[in-house]
Amino acid sequence: MQILVKWGVRLVVALVAIVVVGIGFVVAFPPELLRVGTGYAAKIICSNVFIAGRDADEVLRDDVQAPGHPLLRLIRAEVDLEQGIVRTSMLDMIAPSVALHRQGLGCTPVSDAQIANAKGLTAPPAEAAPADLSLPWPEGEAVQSGDPRLQSILADAALIGPAARAVVVVKDGRIVGETYAPGFNENTPLLGWSMTKTVTAALVGLMAGEGRLDVEAAQLFPEWSGDARRDIKLTDLLAMESGISFNESYGDVTDVTRMLYLEGDMGAYVASLPTEAAPGTRFKYSSGETVLISRYWMSRFSERSEALAYPRRALFDPIGMRSAVLEADPTGTFVGSSYLYATARDWARFGLLLADNGKWGEQQVLAPSFIERVNRPTTVSGGDYTQGQAWQNGPVDKDENYALPAETLWMLGHDGQSIAVIPSEGLVVVRLGLTPRSVGYRPQKLVQAVREALK
Repeated sequence: MQILVKWGVRLVVALVAIVVVGIGFVVAFPPELLRVGTGYAAKIICSNVFIAGRDADEVLRDDVQAPGHPLLRLIRAEVDLEQGIVRTSMLDMIAPSVALHRQGLGCTPVSDAQIANAKGLTAPPAEAAPADLSLPWPEGEAVQSGDPRLQSILADAALIGPAARAVVVVKDGRIVGETYAPGFNENTPLLGWSMTKTVTAALVGLMAGEGRLDVEAAQLFPEWSGDARRDIKLTDLLAMESGISFNESYGDVTDVTRMLYLEGDMGAYVASLPTEAAPGTRFKYSSGETVLISRYWMSRFSERSEALAYPRRALFDPIGMRSAVLEADPTGTFVGSSYLYATARDWARFGLLLADNGKWGEQQVLAPSFIERVNRPTTVSGGDYTQGQAWQNGPVDKDENYALPAETLWMLGHDGQSIAVIPSEGLVVVRLGLTPRSVGYRPQKLVQAVREALK
């Protein structure tokens, strides 16, 4: 009996030692997947606290943990409001991550060693006059009571979808209906995720109109000069036909999660990847290609400060997107694939710019030729994607299945964010929320219901 007790004690001690050593190893060498999780949490909390003004605990609970992997429930967060820093880890010690807020550039994941240099980058504040609350939208912020024909639609949970946070309907240049979830309102900046890609395309269009770049340019980066990548054109990146090897799968350590949460220089990381197809021969959706677009257009400025000021000077201020914050990586490259925060009304302003053929009031902000590019579907994508970082069909299904016109243009984010633009009807429908694709929500039903109601 005593022998059994001794062996039992030894077994317990051995198991405890194994657990302690295992925990020590994970603490010292955290798996990359855990670092992606804590990096994602730090970034999302940071942006929502410092840009949207939301409560950190609420964001951790509702935005990070509720819709995410069960391991995310182990994450703890600390917010330093004075330094603009959010620190996260699992169980207070595993896979620590940091996100830093910078004025005008939003938040970015950083290492402790990067903080000092990253803090040196900021973007200038808005130069546009403060919003006039008395002027009607979009010139100001005054919105009359909504069209009564939309009341039942915007109150229909099935149509606006689970976890919807904002819906704004624009008809003939005016907001005719809007609704917000509890805790959100017309002043809350919300993340667009991949809707940001179309905004990045617009910045390229603005620079092309100013003669700062040629959309047909090749030999985009010095590190591509010695191989087949030198033949990749800016137009290939805009259409997602570059042939660069990039894995867009989420939920694991892939190219997209590595780029967004583990790499200190996102553009350099994607630029280092090889090709797996000739340019123009294959469509493959890739956030990495959009980051390369940002890296390229920013390289056309001799001063980094000019590039950092450009989105606000050239686009946001002219159309009154005062809330817009396009976030940058630690080196200052805009994450043009994923990270633009703006109020639903400001997202609607951008949709209206597309609906009005690039015109804002009496000013032609974007050339009609570039708007045509944004609306032109590519052959290689089977007609689904355009030559200007937008979609010709809503998520998953063909629009014709919902009786939507073929001209309908879509901006789509991976958590159910969408903007539908139907120029001939003067219709823009913005829908923002936190609705993963696995839920099965289709914004086409909402857009068609709005169209029918406004006939």
